[in-house]
Amino acid sequence: MTTASPEPPVARRVETIREHHGDRVVDHYEWLRDKTSPEVLAHLEAENFYTEAMTAHLAPLTEQVYDEIRTRTQETDLSVPSAYRGWWYYSRITAGEQYGRECRVPVRPGEQPPALTDGAPPVGEQVLLDAEALAADADFFAVGSSEISHDGTCYAYAVDTAGDEIYDLVVTRVGDDPTRTGPVGEVIDDAVRKVGYGLAFSRDGRHIFYSRNDDAWRQFQVWRHEIGTPAEQDVLVHEETDERFWVGVGSSRDDAWIIIAAGSKDTSETWLLPADDPCGEPRCVAPRREGVEYDAEPAGDRLLITHNATHEDFELAQAPLGSTSADAWQSLYAAAPGERVVGVDAFEAHVVVSLRRDGLTALAVMDRTGDPVGPDGRGFGPMRPIGLDEELGTIGVGDTPDYGSHVLRIGFTSLVTPRSVYDVDLVTGDRTLLRQTPVLGGVDLGDYVQHREWATAADGTRIPISVVHRKDVVADGTAPGLIYGYGSYEASMDPWFSVARLSLLDRGFVWALAHVRGGGEMGRQWYLQGRRLHKRNTFTDFVACAEHLVDTGWVAPDRLVAEGGSAGGLLMGAVANLAPERFRAIHAQVPFVDALTTILDPSLPLTVGEWEEWGNPLADPEVYAYMKAYSPYDNVAARPYPAILATTSLNDSRVYYVEPAKWVARLRELATNDLATRPILLKTEMVAGHGGVSGRYHAWRQAAFEYAWLIDQAGASA
Repeated sequence: MTTASPEPPVARRVETIREHHGDRVVDHYEWLRDKTSPEVLAHLEAENFYTEAMTAHLAPLTEQVYDEIRTRTQETDLSVPSAYRGWWYYSRITAGEQYGRECRVPVRPGEQPPALTDGAPPVGEQVLLDAEALAADADFFAVGSSEISHDGTCYAYAVDTAGDEIYDLVVTRVGDDPTRTGPVGEVIDDAVRKVGYGLAFSRDGRHIFYSRNDDAWRQFQVWRHEIGTPAEQDVLVHEETDERFWVGVGSSRDDAWIIIAAGSKDTSETWLLPADDPCGEPRCVAPRREGVEYDAEPAGDRLLITHNATHEDFELAQAPLGSTSADAWQSLYAAAPGERVVGVDAFEAHVVVSLRRDGLTALAVMDRTGDPVGPDGRGFGPMRPIGLDEELGTIGVGDTPDYGSHVLRIGFTSLVTPRSVYDVDLVTGDRTLLRQTPVLGGVDLGDYVQHREWATAADGTRIPISVVHRKDVVADGTAPGLIYGYGSYEASMDPWFSVARLSLLDRGFVWALAHVRGGGEMGRQWYLQGRRLHKRNTFTDFVACAEHLVDTGWVAPDRLVAEGGSAGGLLMGAVANLAPERFRAIHAQVPFVDALTTILDPSLPLTVGEWEEWGNPLADPEVYAYMKAYSPYDNVAARPYPAILATTSLNDSRVYYVEPAKWVARLRELATNDLATRPILLKTEMVAGHGGVSGRYHAWRQAAFEYAWLIDQAGASA
């Protein structure tokens, strides 16, 4: 006996008219935008019920994948401690708990860094933040920024309990301070509410700087709060009136400066304020110039500037500490062909330069010579590479808070190597592996291999693909495959290790990461060729990568699934329209699929600041027509589609839930699929944000459900 499939929810059709540049659009599902409406909430709940019913048969597989993730993860664990001003700082988590703790113990001469002993916390541990306890009664819990004061007596953190990335600021007393009374560990200030990302203490720990968002969720102000006083007395330090720009605040590594940075997609500006003069006026490092991006890194007696004023792929310069103009910038290193200068980290005796070379990350170090800034003094020796020996991998500067250290903490990962933490002696070059994240459950990492493939786009551009699979998988055209992509904002999707991904690989999957244009993997031109009026390259590159996997025999033509989130969800929606026959199923995470509607509305978060990324369809008819031609929601047609799972969160403040809700409604209206075999599903987390559910076990279960759905669609359930 067969069981009939449940009927999907049918969204009511209500005409909303949108007119721009003589183009009249009727949108029948815009009414779903009002999340306070009982009808909208009921519709989302009905969609959840339908998804649950359509995936009920996956419950055993979901549980199996969840158990695989859990048994392969070391559930009681402690991070590699970092020494800072007399303390070892680390994170610790215990089996059975959703959230961890931020902790420290004193540095004692002759003693090793703290470690777990039979799962017990280190002797003398002080818990700075107990997230497990704080989250006990919360459906969602996330910490945004956190900061320790210069003298180590105050700890500040920001908490979000809705998922909307709007935080409440809490300051606790964590050390003896003769100017304050009360027990160590007490909350001494929780007056400041609704803050954004970024915190910075003044040198004396009496003031803390934070950011605020405007009504469009743009981080646009920096405020100064005197700890222990009402929030109404806080002082506005900086306000950004240009709606294209976002503002952030932080501290320099030497704790000498409060750094305020403003940036749009193409232009940036930085201010410095002495940390020991918190009530002073910030100084602008160099006035903004349209199209010029720069970052300023205080380096003791000078500033180090990463900028693109004279070189498209950026260069490293230095300037006098008190300089206020780009005229003072003296070039130290310009990107070589095939290279991109990404940033610089300053230490007392060295500087570490982050680079991209041939599509991969790289690090190099320069020793300081003590020469003064100026035409006759360079101040730095030649650049020396810091390398690790794998064909593919991601290397970056790790947690090295001590400005005076000659030992650099770095992190490395690849598709086959779990996150590994090293200390590198910048004097001798000696490298010490401190820890590689363990993978339990009898996994032999030697069973997996990674390699690079190159697809050819329609215009002849070669597109890199990072690929991983089990050793016993061969390119005979029979394997299931998953291809993942992003391709926006110059964000580079570099290879990373995933315990959850092993559940795919062990079922014979070939997993591929498509480094499509619009990202930053291959330099600035790679980004420019995938944005604004070149955005279509992002989508056609992804299709070319999918075709390459099939044409070379790595993946069976009818067993390829695709996945991407946020702007990568836009990619998923676009390729579903562009090449629906190429993909068996698509998972679109928090997908930006109603792009034109959003970018036409300046009141929404992803609009004015995004015009430099997508173009301004309000002002430019050509941009409007171009975006309308690729926006997934606007291009749904009567055709067969892949099976689609759209996942979103009600409180997402970056990509509103309404985009996938409208998209799914329109797909169901027009798609000619057999919805029993190629379903179109929407799953909404009702208390979560852009990153999905909080709590590690909840996140593992969410990942297990999504992977189970993809495994089933690719016919690899065994």
